[in-house]
Amino acid sequence: MAPIQQLGKSVPGDHFAGEIAGLKTQFDIFRYMKRLTEAFRCRAFMVFNLPPITSLELQSNSVISSWPAELLALYDQEGLLVNSPVVRRLRNSTLPFFYDIATSTSDRDDGKGNLVSSLFERFKMQRAGYFPAHDATGARGAVSFAGDREAFTPQEMMELNYISVHIFDRLAEIRSMDVRVTDSLTDREIDCLNWTAAGKTSAEIADILSLSEHTVNHYLNRATKKLDTVNRTQAVAKALRVGLIK
Repeated sequence: MAPIQQLGKSVPGDHFAGEIAGLKTQFDIFRYMKRLTEAFRCRAFMVFNLPPITSLELQSNSVISSWPAELLALYDQEGLLVNSPVVRRLRNSTLPFFYDIATSTSDRDDGKGNLVSSLFERFKMQRAGYFPAHDATGARGAVSFAGDREAFTPQEMMELNYISVHIFDRLAEIRSMDVRVTDSLTDREIDCLNWTAAGKTSAEIADILSLSEHTVNHYLNRATKKLDTVNRTQAVAKALRVGLIK
C-alpha cells in the first residue's frame, strides 16, 4: 500500500490540502509530520528557512524538526552548514532532489565530507529528500525527510513535494497568526496570563495587581478570546507556546 494511502488520503487532491489547512498549531503540524515521516519509512524531518549566506548554524534556521538534538548540535559545532552542498543546491534551484551523503563526500569544499558521512551514518540519516518551498511573502525554505532507506521513487518525490509546499505555507500562516495575536494583547492581559500560569487564582491575581476580581476575569476572558482558545488553561498553553509569557 502506498504511504499516502496509509494516511487515508490521496495526493494530489483538495481533500488532502484541506486536512493540512485544518492544522491549527505548530504542534499539530509536528505530529502530522512525524506520522508522515514514519509512513514514508524515514527517521526524521525538518522544516527550515533557507539560510542566508552569512548564517553559521542550521539550528537557528530550523522551524520545526524531529532531528536528534545531538546530531543538530554536532552539525553546528563542526560548522557544517557553511559549505553544505545541499544548501548550495537549494539556493540555486527550486527543484526537489534526493541526496545521499555517503556517495557525495567530494561535494564539499572544506574537506569535511568524510566527517559528514560518518556523522549522518551514525544516526542512520545519510539519505534525504529535499523539497524547496516558499510562503506568501516569498520567503524561501525547504522540507526534508531523512533516513537510511532507498531513494524515493518518482511517485513518492511527487507526493512529498506536494505535501511540503502546503505544509511550509500552512506553517507560515500559523506563525503569522501567532505574531498578530501577540501584538494584540495588552500588558494587563499578559500580566493576568503570567500569574495564571504561575498557579494563581483570579482573587489572588486581583490582590497582586491591585485590581478587582471582576476586572481580572475580564482581562483573562479577553485574552482567551484573542488567543482563539476556549478556556484559561488553553490560553495559557498557547501563550507559552508563542513566547508571549515565560
